[in-house]
Amino acid sequence: MHEIRKIEAADRPGFYRELLAQAEGLLHGERDAIANAANLSALIYDAVADLNWAGFYFLKTPQELVLGPFQGKVACVRIAVGKGVCGSAVAERRSQIVADVHAFPGHIACDAASRSELVVPLILDGAVLGVLDLDSPNPGRFCEEDRDGFEALAALYVTASDFDERSASFRR
Repeated sequence: MHEIRKIEAADRPGFYRELLAQAEGLLHGERDAIANAANLSALIYDAVADLNWAGFYFLKTPQELVLGPFQGKVACVRIAVGKGVCGSAVAERRSQIVADVHAFPGHIACDAASRSELVVPLILDGAVLGVLDLDSPNPGRFCEEDRDGFEALAALYVTASDFDERSASFRR
């Protein structure tokens, strides 16, 4: 069994280096995309302060994301590409930092307590597989350093996991 250590880093870059190292250990030797998403979302939810949701949505068709493993309150099951923060991350093929979700046009409120959001697309060989979605009850919770740290975690997840139509995602 993998043991999660409390992260003692005093700065964000140091925190994300340690989180990435723990994620590497957690995912080492396991290729199943769903199992890896489940464990990674649990690691993130336990290790990262001020989150009320951490999880994955997978692109099941070119037009729709479907809920994957997560930690937090129950969530929206289906999100159209181009809609909300998650759908925008897929359509634009780039990470989205939203300081105030109430100011984001078309925000999809799965949990009314969420105030800020960071969504990172999962990309393999140019194909979008889905997104890593993080919500916080605190406005302005996420910054560029958080984006960089979670983009590194998302890249690790994608390279550590096997993807096919049965396991996780439609390739767009």
